[in-house]
Amino acid sequence: MEVVNYLLGYKDMKIVQNTEWFNFSLDSVLLANFITIRAKIKNIIDLGTGNAPIPLILSTRTNANIVGVEIQKPIYQLAIKSIQLNNLEERIKIINEDVKEVSKRFDSDFFDVVVSNPPYFKYTKNSHVNDNDYKTIARHELMLDIDSVIKVAKKLLKNQGYFGIVHRPERLMEILTKMRENNIEPKRVCFVYPKCNQEANIVLIEGIKNGKEGIKFEPPLFVHDTDGNYTIEVRKMFGE
Repeated sequence: MEVVNYLLGYKDMKIVQNTEWFNFSLDSVLLANFITIRAKIKNIIDLGTGNAPIPLILSTRTNANIVGVEIQKPIYQLAIKSIQLNNLEERIKIINEDVKEVSKRFDSDFFDVVVSNPPYFKYTKNSHVNDNDYKTIARHELMLDIDSVIKVAKKLLKNQGYFGIVHRPERLMEILTKMRENNIEPKRVCFVYPKCNQEANIVLIEGIKNGKEGIKFEPPLFVHDTDGNYTIEVRKMFGE
């Protein structure tokens, strides 16, 4: 069923979702707030945008032009509705295309910032997948994997442009290795924990194309306090 919700923590922004499909999560909010946004940037692209939570949030941080790429037509259509609902058609464009092909649409070195919240899980014949194809594609690397995201980011990014990705901590070394293989130097890493007494379940990574060596590990980010409420740091992301 299609519904309209307030974008998580953003009271003045709405997002169109389908309750039977894979809805956006806090991960997208974290990445959209983590990525460095400089004052003079002009173009941003979100690879695997889903129903466009990251472009919507980034529109509150910058006046740059934002592109979202989504391969699944029904979810792309939700993204279009979300952009229209918030009257952002002049600033955000959504493309229904395979991320691996989208670099053909743009000149090399065109974007100042590339971000992605890709599927987290590798896919094998033994993978436990959901009966819902939309959820399976969103969660598993059937149509988009880390290697493809980073290779496309290399083509699209300007020299010294920023790349940001949110993923699972167990795949950190794989991501860092592939970034370096594609001339994107890892610069910042932040581990995200559900609570202070639990293991990290999210990692945020930022790199710079042809950047200098030197990586910084940010202070840990805790999502919930001991009472189960969002922490002050997370609430600040919501503008509170």
